[in-house]
Parts: sequence; structure tokens; C-alpha cells
Amino acid sequence: MTAPTAAPERRTIGFDKDHPRYKWVALSNTTLGVLMATINSSIVVISLPAIFRGIRLNPLAPGNVSYLLWTLMGFLVVTAVLVVSLGRLGDMYGRVKIYNSGFVVFTAGSVALALDPLHGGDGALWLIIWRLVQGVGAAMLFANSTAILTDAFPVERRGMALGINQVAAIAGSFIGLIVGGLLSEVDWRLIFFVSVPFGVLGTLWSYLSLHELSERRPAKVDWWGNSLFAIGLTALLVAITYGIQPYGGHTMGWTSPLVLAGLIGGTVLLAAFCVVETKVPEPMFAMRLFRIRPFWAGNLAGLLASVARGGLQFILIIWLQGIWLPLHGYAFEHTPLWAGIYLLPLTVSFLVAGPISGALSDRFGARAFATGGLVLVALSFLGLMLLPTDFSYWAFAGLLVLNGIGSGLFSSPNTTAIMNSVPADQRGAASGMRGTFFNAGSSLSIGVFFSLMIAGLAATLPQTLRTGLTSHHVPTGLAQAVANQPPVGSLFAAFLGYNPIQTLLGPRAIAQLPAADRTTLTGREFFPHLISQPFHNGLVIVFLMAIAMSLIGATASLLRGRKYVHGDQSQQVEQRQALAA
Repeated sequence: MTAPTAAPERRTIGFDKDHPRYKWVALSNTTLGVLMATINSSIVVISLPAIFRGIRLNPLAPGNVSYLLWTLMGFLVVTAVLVVSLGRLGDMYGRVKIYNSGFVVFTAGSVALALDPLHGGDGALWLIIWRLVQGVGAAMLFANSTAILTDAFPVERRGMALGINQVAAIAGSFIGLIVGGLLSEVDWRLIFFVSVPFGVLGTLWSYLSLHELSERRPAKVDWWGNSLFAIGLTALLVAITYGIQPYGGHTMGWTSPLVLAGLIGGTVLLAAFCVVETKVPEPMFAMRLFRIRPFWAGNLAGLLASVARGGLQFILIIWLQGIWLPLHGYAFEHTPLWAGIYLLPLTVSFLVAGPISGALSDRFGARAFATGGLVLVALSFLGLMLLPTDFSYWAFAGLLVLNGIGSGLFSSPNTTAIMNSVPADQRGAASGMRGTFFNAGSSLSIGVFFSLMIAGLAATLPQTLRTGLTSHHVPTGLAQAVANQPPVGSLFAAFLGYNPIQTLLGPRAIAQLPAADRTTLTGREFFPHLISQPFHNGLVIVFLMAIAMSLIGATASLLRGRKYVHGDQSQQVEQRQALAA
């Protein structure tokens, strides 16, 4: 099967592809696409309590944690797995064609999610399946947006353009928290319906205004490479998803045979993928690109930064929704909205720093901005680690601003450096690989940071929980039984902004307690006070790991070398050496 070398001309509106203003059409359209996709990657995170109330399912009940995790993780897993294959198909069949299809698939998934007719476990399965469909559409958008921009903009303006696009991609994950918090206050279905008008607009606009600027390369589909990569990465990410759930008598499932099989088998298949891609004549991904130092260094730094940033998002939500906001008088049902509002300094500072650093990197190169940005991110993690659990908001906001500036300084120049370093006919695959590292990092962050937090909670939470319950006349045997339960339930309760005490004790046991104790245990402050110190112990472990990842990423960024643009005549010697077979 070979890719067509030409396609029938279609009617377009706006500017011709050779018009100097066409690049701005491409920028605005691709920015809308990635913004829509990344908003939906986080809008569900903040809205999970409203979603599960809407489908009448208690996510903390035994057996329901898998529904919670797959509603959260399914979108990220599918997107991470498919972006490389879809980027390569864009090189073969047309980047604009795959990108346009992404809007259609994503919009269809959004409509189906908003119209979920079921309740309970069936309603959760409906959401999971159509979130997977949304993930396919998002992967089509992610895989080709940066390649379309790289085609449309000259070298001297790419940093600014890719900077805006990348800022939209990452800012969307923070904007989604605010939008989700607002819409979940009204109706949970609006969380999904909000994407529909933008999806319809994007579908029509991209079809009528975008032009195919790249030369298509006739090639056979690399079935072996696609299969090994998809199965291997899926197995790895699914194993991580189940690794944070209890198994047997253990607080987590990392010793489960199925989890170990997924981790080992997925790693072996990805290693086989790397070998196969060096042998087949027309690989899904040209592994020789990893001989280019700016490419491998930028992607390694991007993966580590994505893991650290994803972990930050989840930890801040737990911190605000489960502890800080209830301690400051906010009802649990309103914490998603206010968590999004209190995270605004992070979003705003990132939106300001990203485009500026992208434009400056066109002139000075990416190394100084990207490296310095990750160092600032590491410093912000250190500051957050030193804050008390019940912090002063202005100190917290200042550290959010520092983190947002650092992330903005890193993201835009890093993306530009990666895309500038590859040949034009490999931009779709390179964009897909960059997207894989970005989205896989977000998935990995859930497994890594939740595991670290659970490990920290397991050391101190049982004793704290037992002491706190018995001090309010809960029978010792019941308090001990509750304390012996895996801490993942308490962690998810904090993540969702729930008070789990009534679920843990049961309504009958609570009804037998004195009225004053009953009121205290089910009030808004008991559980946040109870979990705050164990949470801080876990917080230290999590942020130490985030600091380490940021500093290793900064080191990789530093190693990228001076400014490099593939095809620059002054760099032909370096280029030939890097791409030598």
C-alpha cells in the first residue's frame, strides 16, 4: 500500500498558501486544535466529583477505582500511543488531511460523552469508551499541528509560532482546571458539550483554509513498527495504571503478575520496536534522528519536564481540594471551582513567558532559555516542598508564578529546537514522537507521583487515622480496621475533594456515635486536619523526585549544543555526521 502523490484540489477560503498571511491562518487554526485537545485532558480531572455524582456512581466504593483511573487515564494512554503513527501517516498521506480528521473524531467523541444515557458502572464504561475515541482525535491533532506550523513558517519565525502553539498546548491543561471547575458547578454534561462548537468550527475552518505544503512521500505502512510500538507502550502505561491500585495485602499493585508482565513485556516490545525500525526499509520512525543531538536532548528534557509538570498538577489539586480549601471554610462540593481559581497565577505566568521565550529563541537559540527554565521549575518545587500544609496563599501564589515562568521559558524554545533539527520530510513523525514524550510523560506522572505519595502516606497515615478516630469514640477494633485499609482510598478522596469518613466507617457505625463526635467526623475540617501531616510527608518525597527530574532535564537541555537548523549550509558537516547510517 502506497501513499498517493497528489490529491484533488479543494475549494478554500481565506489566503492562498503562498500569501504572506497564510502562516497566521495556520497558526490560529492549529492553536485552536491543540488548545481544545489539552483543555479536555484536564477538564475531566477537576470535574470528576461532578461527573460521578451525575452518573450516580461512588468512585471510592470497592471495585470502582478502576472506573476512576480509566476515566482519568484512558485519554492520555490513547493519545500517547497513537501520535507517532499518525504523524508518520501525515508525512505519507498529508498532514492537513490527518489534522482535519482529528477535529471530526474529537467532536464526535465530545457529543457522545455529553449524551451519556447510562448510570452506574455502565455510565462509567460509556464515558471511558468515548474518552478513548476523543483520545484518537486528539492524537491526530497533536501529531500534525507542529509539523503544519513548521511547514508554514520560515526558520526565523518558527520559534515565535511554535512557542504560541506550545503555550496553548500546555496552558490548555491549566485552563481546563478553571473551565471544568466553573462548568461542573452548573451541569456535568457541559464539561463535554463545551468542546462541540469549537470542534465544529475547527473542522470547517481547517478544511476550508489549510493547505498541504509538504511533499508527500510514497511509502508502505510499517505494520511491524506500528504494532510493536502501540502494543508495547499500551502494555507499559496500562501496567502503570494498575500498579497504583492495591493488590493482595499490599498497598499497591507493583508485585501483581499482570502488572509485572505489562512492565516487562511492554519494555521488551519497545526495545524490539527500536531494533525493527533500524532494519525495515521504510520505518514508521527514523531512529537515525536520535543521532541528532538537539533532537534527542530536547525530547529527553521534554519527557522529564512533562512528568514533573503532570505530577505538580495532580499534587496541587489534592493539596487544594482535599486539605487547604476545606480548612479555609470552603464546602467540599465547591472546591473544584476554587482550586482552578487559586491556580490562576500558574496559568497566567506561563501564558506570558511562553511566547516571549519562543520569539527570543529564534534569535539566540533554545539552550539558555530551556535550561534556565527547568532550573527555575526545580527551585519552585523546592519552595513548595518547604511550605507548611496550611500555607499563606501569597507565598504559594509566588511559587506558582515562578513555576509558570520557568515552564514557559522551557517549553517553547525546546519545541522549536526539536522541530528545526529534523529534515522536512520527517516533520510529521518527529512531531508525533515529541507528542508521544509529552503525553506519555503526563501518563507516567500519575503512576510515579501517586505511587510516591501512597508510599509516603503508608508510613504515617494508619497511626494518624487510628488515633484520630479513637479520640472521637470510634471503637478501637473499627478504627484499627479502617486504619489498615490501603491509603489509596484516602488519597483519591483528597484528590476528588471528598470527605471519606462516612464511607470508611459506614452509616450504622456513625449513627451510634455521640452527636458531637458524629458532627466533627463528618464535618469539613476533620479529614483535612487528619491527613495534612501524612500528606506533607508524601509531599516531600514527591517534590524531591520532581526536583531531580527537572535538574536532569536541565542537564539534557544544556547538552543540546548551539542553535541548529537542519539544512543550514553552515552546519552541513555536523548534519552529515549526525545522520550517517
